[in-house]
Order: sequence, then structure tokens, then C-alpha cells
Amino acid sequence: MDFDIPEELQLLARTARDFVETRLQPLEKEVEETDSIPSDVLKEMGQLGFFGLPFPEEYGGVGAGDLGYCLALEQFGRTSAAFSNIIGAHTSIGSMSIFLGGTEDQKRRYLPDLAAGKKIAAFSLTEPSSGSDAASIQTSATLRNGCWILNGTKIWVTNGPIADVVVVYAANDRAKSARGGITGFIVEKGFKGFRVGKVDDKMGLRGSYTGELVFEDCEVPEANVLGGQVGSGFRTALGALDIGRVSLAAGAVGSSQHLLELAIEHSKRRQQFGKPIAANQAIQWMLADSAVEIHAARLMVYDAAWKLDQKRRASLEAAMVKVYASEMANRVVDRVLQIHGGMGYMKDSPVERAYRDARILRIYEGTSEVQRMIIAEELLKS
Repeated sequence: MDFDIPEELQLLARTARDFVETRLQPLEKEVEETDSIPSDVLKEMGQLGFFGLPFPEEYGGVGAGDLGYCLALEQFGRTSAAFSNIIGAHTSIGSMSIFLGGTEDQKRRYLPDLAAGKKIAAFSLTEPSSGSDAASIQTSATLRNGCWILNGTKIWVTNGPIADVVVVYAANDRAKSARGGITGFIVEKGFKGFRVGKVDDKMGLRGSYTGELVFEDCEVPEANVLGGQVGSGFRTALGALDIGRVSLAAGAVGSSQHLLELAIEHSKRRQQFGKPIAANQAIQWMLADSAVEIHAARLMVYDAAWKLDQKRRASLEAAMVKVYASEMANRVVDRVLQIHGGMGYMKDSPVERAYRDARILRIYEGTSEVQRMIIAEELLKS
């Protein structure tokens, strides 16, 4: 076992850390108040390659692999979740669906602009009547006169309101369900019959664009069937979600590490009863427990990402790290807010924002309960 991170990936992580601290952290309040990310910052993120980190250079990516991608997202976890969310939805599951399941023509047609951030991608699976039970999606796909016609509604689509390219999963044969009955389609913003519906107003994740996508006799060329294979979409969706879960966990690690550092600093500075609160064992144990859990989650992320880079199946590890890191992040932010006391509950505190943002981690890209179902299924199968 070699736990050393290659030098080029260490450099990538430092570059991401510098960008986060100098460019993004000063914008946290603006993003929170306006519920949007400045367009010039998105452009800058694209120019620096942050939207194409895991993809090979031949498709316009950085070629950092999944480990390099996770190292960078760990650093993006140190600021507003809006930034890691737009990258994650775009890269981990949107563009990644095309990379994993697309034809060579589709990869060369879409990935260069997506990797450069010139176009934004989204991943569209959840519907009003199907979330965790993704195999029961109702959006229909019917072949008519050499063109696929999509009808249905997708909800809570991260990047949906701003996406130029959306990978949509629809039922071509409901009787077959996940076994050949679901197909992926690459839908462009200008396709006839495709529109953005209601834009969501959320508890947290201010600045992350999420909303409803509506397909009313939406016309999709046969050339935009993902992978050119009808009925193969569910497998691609699951593969992208594995990567999405690992990278999401990486962001949770970075956020938790940053919060721990804030708590350590505050506990040394804050005086009560004539001494820093860091002198109290109750505070020390909260800090220690947080450090232990962050360390464990970080190693789980790196292990799962390394396995993905080795082209090894990592569905079990992805489910494990997603449930552990997401629940760990919620425990850590709760402790950190407690250490900050009333100060941490105030709107101008980064801890207050992090507290609201952390709650979604146990829900999106597969709830904690679904991850446990996956883990149990894998264990019983073996």
C-alpha cells in the first residue's frame, strides 16, 4: 500500500485550495444573498479546468482521474456549497454519463465544451413519483418517424435551470423496467418541446440552481440516444451515481475539515470563566471526535476514488463512503455550531450556512437509507 498522493495531484489540490481561498471565499456572502454565482467566476472556473478534471485530455479534460477530481472537490468543500454543487452535478453525473455511456461521436461532440465549462451539463432522473425507486420512472420515450419523443417531468434537477446539455433518463419500455426498459438521451437546451419549469427555493444550497424540467413531445434525434443503445440507460446512470457519491463525499470531507479548523480557532480565542473554552474537556472531545471521523471519511474517499481509477467496480465502496461521509458531516457541523454557541447561529456566520447546507447530504444522490440497502444487498450477494 502506498498512501502518498502523487506530486501532480498534490499540486492540483493546492491550486484548488488557493482558488477557493482567494477567489471564492470572499464571494460567499454575495452568493448567499443573491442566490446566484457571478458569471465571470463560472467562466474563470472553466478556464482553470475545474469542470473537466476527471476526463482524459483527448476529450478536453485535465486527465486528473477520479482521485484528482476528489482531491480538488475536497478543497471546494471549504467554501459555499454552490460551487461544489455546480461542478458535481455538471461533472460527476451529467458529463460523466456521456463519458461512461456515450458513443465515441457523442463524446467528441459534447465533452470538449463541457470539460471547458463553455456549456453546463445536468443529470435528470428524479420525478414527482419516483426518487429512490429510479427504475419506476414515468417519463416516456417513443420512437416516431425516426425521432424519439419524450414526455414527462423531472424534478430537483441540479443545474437544470441553467444547463445547456441534459442527460435525461426515460422509459422506452415500462414492462422491462431497469432490465432494458430505460434509455439515456442527450437533450440540448434548444430542442423543441423542452423547457424549464419551476425553479426551486431551498432551505440551503443558495446559489445552486435546481428546478423542474418539462418534456412535452420533446423531439430528440436518434443520434442523441446515449451510447446508441436503447435500453442501456439504467446501467450508465448507476455508474455515474457511483462517481457522484464518492465526489460528494469528498466535498463533505473538505467542508468538515474547514469547520473543524474554525472550531479549533474559535475555542482557543473564546474566553469563559477566565480561560479559553478549549481548556474544557467537553470541547476537546467534540474536536477530537470530529478529527477522527474526518480522517476515516477522507481515507474512504481516497480508497474508493483510487478503485474507480483502476476501473474496478466500486458500488459498495461508493455507497459506504456516501452514507458515512454525509452523516459524519452533519455530526461535525452540529458540534461546531455548539462550540460557537449563539455566535454560530447568527446569519453572518459561515457555520450557520454550513449547518443548512449539510442537511441535503443525507438525501441527494441516494438517501442514507438507500445506501444502506445497497450495502446490505452487496453483502448478502457475496
